[in-house]
Amino acid sequence: MARAFLVVMDSVGIGGAPDADRFFNGDVADTGANTLGHIADACAAGRAEEGRSGPLKMPVLDGLGLGAAARLASDAEMPGFTAEPVGLWGAATEVSPGKDTPSGHWELAGLPVPWDWTYFPDRSPCFPDHLVEEVKRIAGVEGILGNRHASGTVIIAEEGERHQKTGWPICYTSADSVFQIAAHEESFGLDRLLDLCERLAPRLHEMKVGRVIARPFIGDPGTYTRTANRRDYAITPPGPTLCDWVQQAGGKVHAIGKIKDIFATRGINDVVKGEDRTLMEHLARAVSGAEDGSLTFANFVEFDSLYGHRRDVSGYARHLEWFDGCLPPVLAALRPDDLMLFTADHGNDPSWPGTDHTRERVPVVAAGPYSGQIGQVAFVDVAASVAAHLGVPAQGPGKRFI
Repeated sequence: MARAFLVVMDSVGIGGAPDADRFFNGDVADTGANTLGHIADACAAGRAEEGRSGPLKMPVLDGLGLGAAARLASDAEMPGFTAEPVGLWGAATEVSPGKDTPSGHWELAGLPVPWDWTYFPDRSPCFPDHLVEEVKRIAGVEGILGNRHASGTVIIAEEGERHQKTGWPICYTSADSVFQIAAHEESFGLDRLLDLCERLAPRLHEMKVGRVIARPFIGDPGTYTRTANRRDYAITPPGPTLCDWVQQAGGKVHAIGKIKDIFATRGINDVVKGEDRTLMEHLARAVSGAEDGSLTFANFVEFDSLYGHRRDVSGYARHLEWFDGCLPPVLAALRPDDLMLFTADHGNDPSWPGTDHTRERVPVVAAGPYSGQIGQVAFVDVAASVAAHLGVPAQGPGKRFI
């Protein structure tokens, strides 16, 4: 019986979004942003030489059709990508009115976002007074720190010492629909931080803010480091997704990475978390042991969190090459009727101005019993096609491409 593995390479966009002019980093429209294409260009030009060298090398995914998908999406040259595809390949376009994690994942799972998200203005302070008062009340503190748009690592470096002295949580946001709270695991307490976020989340969800994120860190001034105990409290999807479809048909849904958080635990049987290197080990184990009829849904977040937001082209390139280099034994272990589909939820072009996501098309590249070009498809078509592969009735608007 067939199995499916849906692997999201978080933020590995391939340019070409037709509505990119409606999305911005600061006052710069995302028109022309191309995460994978611009990384490939930088590598070929010798501008991404930190910890690696030469053209971007992704022979496994290129062999399945990644380079061809990127050229289809945006007419990018894609230097270093020369393979003749042997897998299933194409490019997907999003319709949800956001370039954020929940929008991308929900739509890939067959459910476009039916509302406009609430975003906080890019000014300081950025949060309404009633929200600040609620944080203070729940946390039992007299104030908060931050209250502005910021990079998580930067604001922890800037506010961490004061946070430890006052006990006030560090609250910040980004261009996404998100409210993030950073706190020291020892001086503030991890359980206290998670309780604060969990109790605050319903208020934010009523406001149509997509996620409340706990961002714990450890260390001392100058050496603060975020830990793997991040927790996302996402708004519940307003309808059934691919995860629910599979469960309703009697299949198991295994989450790898932050999938369970993105879907607010709905439609998920179990979850494993960790850094991307650990998640790759979990993916390999899932290929070896997942049940017939199951869906394994994985998110590899470090493309986005460690390199995209930090605008680190070399680091992003290194991570792409590491990811591709891990795939041969994983793909070799697939059964003949397994489908492993690689895609992304949005872009985060590390060569682009600003620090936030970029509106882009995403690749749809698959290994398994299907091959050939599928052309330009919709995000929701991914869900419809995975469901078709598993023999599960689809409940969304997507059209299958297999």
